[in-house]
Amino acid sequence: MSRKPHSHFFRTLAAGGFVALVFSQVAQAQDGERVRIRGAIESLSGDQLVVRTREGSEATITLKAGWKVGGVKQASVEDIKPGDFVGVASLPKGSGPDGAIEVLIFPASMKGTGEGNRPWDAQPNSQMTNATVSNAVKSVDGHTITLTYQGKEKTITIADGTPIVTLAPATKDDLMAGAGVIVTGEKAADGSISASQVAVGLNGITPPM
Repeated sequence: MSRKPHSHFFRTLAAGGFVALVFSQVAQAQDGERVRIRGAIESLSGDQLVVRTREGSEATITLKAGWKVGGVKQASVEDIKPGDFVGVASLPKGSGPDGAIEVLIFPASMKGTGEGNRPWDAQPNSQMTNATVSNAVKSVDGHTITLTYQGKEKTITIADGTPIVTLAPATKDDLMAGAGVIVTGEKAADGSISASQVAVGLNGITPPM
């Protein structure tokens, strides 16, 4: 694949806000309900992708003509620098800062896409914030980042072991049995699901979005 299709795919992911990502808002698609499917690939045959979902069920997804694949690779908290644009899923922690449950570091070319704070479905009461890191502090208890977006500011703590990823090129060859994926699709009235893009974890990681 050329760099241009990958760039378009990543921008499409980011525009919805998740991964951050097109996955961040549940909306009605033109011809069906928007759904997010997270799990591991069972098989890919032609345009039929079968995923064992994290809930334990099996989902068959029809991939639309021209469908694309993008990769999600592991990163480190040390990679997060002031000025970076990130997508952080977090949970409230009483009166203190929210605690991160995953972090996506966007490529520099995607800075500003999907900016804002919105509900997220990784866990009950979780939120997704796409924002610029204005400050990054390391302490004995872990890391704290201050995010700025749309004239607002939000501080989030990142505990050791929090999944941190970034985006990378991938091909259809990466869609192997057992690979972790997240797919945003359209569910029709008859229950069938179709999609035009797949995000796959590289080198054995599970996309945490």
